[in-house]
Amino acid sequence: MKNFTAITAITLLTALGCGEKPEPTPESSGPAQTNTASSATESQSPNDTARDAVESIPMPELVLTAEEIEDGWIQLFDGVSMFGWKANNEVNWSVENGIIQADQGEPGLLVTTVPFADYEFRCDFHLEEGGNSGVFLRSAFLPESPAVDCYELNICDSHESFPTGSLVARQKPAAAVTTDGEWHSFHVRAMGNQLTVRLDGNTILEYVDESDAPLANGYIGLQKNAGKIQFRNVFLKPLSTVQLFNGQDLGGWKIVPGSKSQFEVQDGEIHVTDGPGFLETTSAYDDFVLQIQAMTRDTHLNSGVFFRALLGTEETPSGGYEMQIHNGYNNDDRSQPIDQGTGAIFRRAPARWVVADDQEWLSATLVAYGPRFSTWVNGLQVVDWVDEREPNENPRLGRKTEAGHISLQGHDPTTNLSFRKLQVAKYPAGRAP
Repeated sequence: MKNFTAITAITLLTALGCGEKPEPTPESSGPAQTNTASSATESQSPNDTARDAVESIPMPELVLTAEEIEDGWIQLFDGVSMFGWKANNEVNWSVENGIIQADQGEPGLLVTTVPFADYEFRCDFHLEEGGNSGVFLRSAFLPESPAVDCYELNICDSHESFPTGSLVARQKPAAAVTTDGEWHSFHVRAMGNQLTVRLDGNTILEYVDESDAPLANGYIGLQKNAGKIQFRNVFLKPLSTVQLFNGQDLGGWKIVPGSKSQFEVQDGEIHVTDGPGFLETTSAYDDFVLQIQAMTRDTHLNSGVFFRALLGTEETPSGGYEMQIHNGYNNDDRSQPIDQGTGAIFRRAPARWVVADDQEWLSATLVAYGPRFSTWVNGLQVVDWVDEREPNENPRLGRKTEAGHISLQGHDPTTNLSFRKLQVAKYPAGRAP
């Protein structure tokens, strides 16, 4: 594990985004995409004119390997802050040397700001001797009963009924394990109503929830109960994704009328040149996890992935939210993105860091859940934003939580980029508790 500067009391949520797209600069890729439904009439976020004060943090080194990133793994904990997490009680959570830790306060959780459904989850943990902690899976934000509204993976060697490795109030591990006072690793696979738990590489529990109400999705929580608890290397890989692109043709997609862009399938990739133009899915999606890989084939190119979008027309081709693709940054500083940076929710929430580089494949993950949007680029989370605008069927004009289409953008005549490994997982029906 790499060492990072100690940071405490980091702002948990990103500030709301800024205003309209700036005029082209030498560093940008050209003219903005025109849209008769945007610009002068487009409504702004409550904080569009200025971002809230957020402590500037240098981008950490990537912890996941290139192979893990390509396989879809993301870091839930970036190693330097509690961005993307929220405490549900007064606990002294802090970050030091790449570790989240706590040792004071009433029992409580540090909870992800977005829920997850089917996934693999990994973390390292260290609990002082005699302590009590746990990892909460598919949990309510404020769980009241481990038998009803969460799967509590216990970390407590001294618990008489459900010791370390148990799902509290549900099932004990196959054999007793001890973990106090040393670093250990959990690896959990949550798939439908089945959970498998490995400790330090060994399977210790296999559980099937045969109750009348198995938990389909929910938050992940790190617990401080008694004693000092530390976590590091907190990773997740979404499961149950389906392919949006078959690698052979554009089945399931259609080109928006009036597009100048060329969308061609080459070597298992969607290659986009020229612009402006859009290629959109024929299906619609509301709450989902989207994972893609993209490569800009020149420097300072601009593109995007639109979502929850209206069906595109020649007059209004891009009525959706946009996850930006632009790998440029100013002053040799990756925390100063050009055009808000890859992973930004464009016009709404700039990326914290520009993680990807031009002419290299990037892996991006987007979670759209109700009015909250979170993005990761090459495993690092760069956006966590809630749309607080008034509702509107067009996300360029207001908040939209209903289903819409996903579309790939050809931005302008300089466009030259490729997409591959586009896959999506819909959330189960019903909101997380």
